[in-house]
Amino acid sequence: MRKLILLAALAAAPLSAQTHPADAVSAERLEQDVAKLVSFGTRHTLSSQTDPQRGIGAAVDWGLDEFRRIGAKCGGCLEVLPVSETVTGPRIPAPTLVRNAVAIQRGSERPNEVVIVQGHIDSRVSNVMDATSDAPGANDDGSGTALVIEAARVLSGTRYPTTIIYALLSGEEQGLHGGRILADWAQSQGFTVKAVLNNDIVGNSCGSDGYCEPKVVRVFSEGPRADLTDKLRAAATRFGGENDTPSRNLSRWVAELAAKHPGEMQVRPIWRTDRMGRGGDQVPFLEKGYPAIRFSVGVEDYDHQHQDLRTEKGVKYGDTIDEMDFAYLAGVTKLNVRALDALARAPMPPKVTVDAAVRVDTEIKWNSVPGAQVYAVVTRATDAPDWGEGATLMTIDGPVATGQDRTFSLVKKVRGDDWMFGVAACAGGYCSPVSSAVPGGAFEPVGRE
Repeated sequence: MRKLILLAALAAAPLSAQTHPADAVSAERLEQDVAKLVSFGTRHTLSSQTDPQRGIGAAVDWGLDEFRRIGAKCGGCLEVLPVSETVTGPRIPAPTLVRNAVAIQRGSERPNEVVIVQGHIDSRVSNVMDATSDAPGANDDGSGTALVIEAARVLSGTRYPTTIIYALLSGEEQGLHGGRILADWAQSQGFTVKAVLNNDIVGNSCGSDGYCEPKVVRVFSEGPRADLTDKLRAAATRFGGENDTPSRNLSRWVAELAAKHPGEMQVRPIWRTDRMGRGGDQVPFLEKGYPAIRFSVGVEDYDHQHQDLRTEKGVKYGDTIDEMDFAYLAGVTKLNVRALDALARAPMPPKVTVDAAVRVDTEIKWNSVPGAQVYAVVTRATDAPDWGEGATLMTIDGPVATGQDRTFSLVKKVRGDDWMFGVAACAGGYCSPVSSAVPGGAFEPVGRE
């Protein structure tokens, strides 16, 4: 039982008696930021790049300036830059500059190990090619944009072992271009991507039918990995892993974190990459093999997204700020901040393998990861949705530095056919998401398998 209690504490330990950064999240600031975004009239990707007051150019410039203001308050702790590319596509008929506003908060110990929080800054109306009509984009995705900026405000004053990247993405409505550009850039930088938290439509609590969920946010995660090779797909089909991808384990970790704060926003895990027939900027990261999940409201209001501003038969349409719930947005922001804070403190999840063939016990092996002080070995039944409460903890002699690779192993007296196994890496009271001992379970692109 002592080991059980210790694991629960490690999974999302509070900052002792200190105030958590999540407590500083302000619904008022979030509302002010969304109002500013709405003031640009339209943020359509094909709108003006040069008008100082209207269009996508002005909005991205504002996002960059806001990151610079935040960075100035913490002594230049944020590196602010546009990550951009000129693109064409089915919804971008002429070459168009797509700019993302990015702020990097470098880690003090493992700066190439990164956690990304993102939302898309562009907006649209009913006709996806209409770049001139007013497209307030208050909830889709002014809410996610404001969340990212607020996260930067409350986290930028803290030094973390690993890097946090705050990103406002353009071109989402025209084909997920901003997400692809950022994923390509992260790969070119040689980053080890621990997690991507994509926030898209996170600012309303009721649907047009009157159904409300003011304390629930959906977290979407992929099943089979998008980057599977034929060989790895065959292995996963035979030996399991369709429910144990890094993104699925990341979603479990976020849900467990939320459950430790029962008075705050709770998670409804959705075991799909995205909503039915739709997509988001987490997808380009998944295609590269990076763990990525999507936060979205518990219930969507379709009258107030992707709609021309109008009133028909007494029904008001359009993505306007008056239809938002800023207490709800603050709750989702607090959950993101808690997740970012814990992920930036925890080590990378280790790579895990298992030997259970034709034997009455099971040997779990995993590689050391930089900074880990404790490893938590967990199990669950193959048909169980979540990791069980029982865990075995293994303490090592101090953190393992880069270049000091070691292999650990543990033999459990259970028949492996009936169980799933995983390992989390912990340091300073914070544990990583679990890495499953299945084909494709490692928190890395499958090209490294």
